[in-house]
Amino acid sequence: MTDAAAVAPGSSDAPVDPKDYAARMERAALSAADAGLAGLIVTPGPDLVWLTGYSPPTTERLTVLLVAPGRRPQLLVPALERPDAERAPGARALAVSGWTDGEDPYALMVKLLEAKGRYGVSDNAWALHLLALQRNRPEVAYGALTEVLPMLRAVKDAYEVERLAAAGAAADATYEQIVGVRFAGRREYEVAADLARLLREHGHSQVDFTIVGSGPNGANPHHDAGERMIEDGDMVVLDFGGLKDGYGSDTTRTVHVGEPTREERTVHDLVREAQQAAFEAVRPGVACQEIDRVARQVIRRAGYGEYFIHRTGHGIGVTTHEPPYLVEGEHLPLVPGMCFSIEPGIYLPGRFGVRIEDIVTCTETGGRRLNNTARELRVVA
Repeated sequence: MTDAAAVAPGSSDAPVDPKDYAARMERAALSAADAGLAGLIVTPGPDLVWLTGYSPPTTERLTVLLVAPGRRPQLLVPALERPDAERAPGARALAVSGWTDGEDPYALMVKLLEAKGRYGVSDNAWALHLLALQRNRPEVAYGALTEVLPMLRAVKDAYEVERLAAAGAAADATYEQIVGVRFAGRREYEVAADLARLLREHGHSQVDFTIVGSGPNGANPHHDAGERMIEDGDMVVLDFGGLKDGYGSDTTRTVHVGEPTREERTVHDLVREAQQAAFEAVRPGVACQEIDRVARQVIRRAGYGEYFIHRTGHGIGVTTHEPPYLVEGEHLPLVPGMCFSIEPGIYLPGRFGVRIEDIVTCTETGGRRLNNTARELRVVA
């Protein structure tokens, strides 16, 4: 579902002050020390972009950032990409070194791992690279960043919250326009193309997904968009988002082509009630799983519990899915600055589905919605 657009090598869409990148790396090193880690091994992907502003080409060549307590962050890159790395927004806080084809980059990397112990590793690190590091330093242990430092990117500062709010406003503007297009007699992928176009017109550089689930396809939460012709009488789930200025949007509204039946209105109102109840439960100190429980209880009491088949929400930031996760078993407490989706749904196999999703940030006094379009069932043509 990922669009082909990407962040240019050596740059980031988000105009973050270089000093902020340095502060993020320093905070990451301190967090690693507090967690009893020897350091962090960061490979290309969202962690590297968030820490340094650098997004290198995706190839098999090793690019890796080492962040460790009491040391200047070290970035090892292929020599042919070193000029781009040195122009990255956070490069002033880094010691950048290069390796040339024919050298063993892992031998160079293990020299940077001065301390024994356990290192946190980016979740999306290639197995090729991690296995090579393990062969070279078998006495060192590794753990996924999501597990060892789940809060690293989970709590946003004021700048990040406002970037997410701007992305949410752009998604809202997209929704307000898409409900004005013709649905009946068009294929799902045609409406999805309209969504992608509108997101870009409202400032998105990257479109990650444009789900259009009409009729029975709406009962599949991750249907995407297919060949089905949308018909009068269809419930249609619209779930779309991507990146604007380096930060994510993700919103869902469910519309109906023509007048809905009583049952369809009842199910939609129930999902809206569950979503509102979960939003009202947001406040500092509440465990993530409690938000899931609140939404699920509303739906379960109405007799539709078996048809709510996914977690209530996920975090969002420089990616559209990241910690925290609002799901049973997640005991992390909400903290001001956390940003996440609240998106309960009901999915009736072979018939229709309903989902309503907003991005919400936790504040000192409760929740703040970053999506603000109407949540009532919208009738479209």
